[in-house]
Amino acid sequence: MTRKDGAVQGDGAPGRRTEAELTSVQDRLASVGYALGWKLVCRLPESWARKAFEFVADIFWRRQGPRVMTLEGNLRRVLGPAATGAQLRAMSRQTMRSYSRYWLEVFRLPVIPLERIMAGMHATGEENIQDNLAAGRGVIVALPHTGNYEQAGYWIINRGAGSFTTVMERLKPEALFHRFLAFREGLGMEVLPATGGPSRFGILAQRLRAGRLVCLVSDRDVTGGGIEVEFFGEKARMMPGPAQLAVQTGAALLPVTLWFEGPDWGAKIHEEIPVPAGGTRREKVAAMTQQLAEVYEAGIRAHPQDWHMLQPVFTADLDPDRLAAAEARAAATGGVPGEDSTAVGGGGA
Repeated sequence: MTRKDGAVQGDGAPGRRTEAELTSVQDRLASVGYALGWKLVCRLPESWARKAFEFVADIFWRRQGPRVMTLEGNLRRVLGPAATGAQLRAMSRQTMRSYSRYWLEVFRLPVIPLERIMAGMHATGEENIQDNLAAGRGVIVALPHTGNYEQAGYWIINRGAGSFTTVMERLKPEALFHRFLAFREGLGMEVLPATGGPSRFGILAQRLRAGRLVCLVSDRDVTGGGIEVEFFGEKARMMPGPAQLAVQTGAALLPVTLWFEGPDWGAKIHEEIPVPAGGTRREKVAAMTQQLAEVYEAGIRAHPQDWHMLQPVFTADLDPDRLAAAEARAAATGGVPGEDSTAVGGGGA
């Protein structure tokens, strides 16, 4: 699903493209490919499209490239040391198929009838969102990379929650980023780019103080300034943004876990994680992020095949130089992550 950069270093010889030129061509091809794929998948019968996406998922799984290897490293923590290699491989295949289903549904969401979205969602705890919003209190929904959060977002909007604000990694090429931006805005979301422009933290805080809904995917540290937590018995790093916003604004922090339930979708909207009464701001943020990690862990254990985590999460798997640089930055600011550490990524988009 993610483009591999095949650009090569140019040597200045006549007739040869430079690295920048090759990258530009590849970026344009990627953008055109996504556009064509979007149109084609929407026109194909759903059963044909699903088989095609599963076929592609199986190809990636059999090749066992770097992202599948990373996925299996993450799943090994979930399954535990007693899991055999065969069990791990079987689970990673299920996960790759689940991940392909996520992408299929993203492409097809514009043509899936609203009635199907609403009837097919089996959710518990919706009142935790609706009651807070009805009382004029902002809500932060924090999620791991599980299930289909595009479909879940569309569902909660049409359940009366109104538009919500989220953050998206800035994709390359720019045309592809704007395509995904338009797609999500078309569903009723307000999308802030993770880089460039005004402070994401400030805008999100404004929305929450106005009694609005904010949704952030936060089970992976994408900035290098994340909070270290205990996760499946190991150290991992997660985004502190949801907890920071709750401490700053008084909004309700609600973990949500998602999964696929046969042809339908499942969701659990958990109880609020309250701001601790005592401690420094950083201690409060760390404690709340740890509680988020524990909720995520329970949800992933229940539906491991639907955790689409093809990037490093656990501290032992992270680049030690990048980690050291992040820790140095944190030490320089008194150990408090920057406000824009609310930047998150989700599902390759």
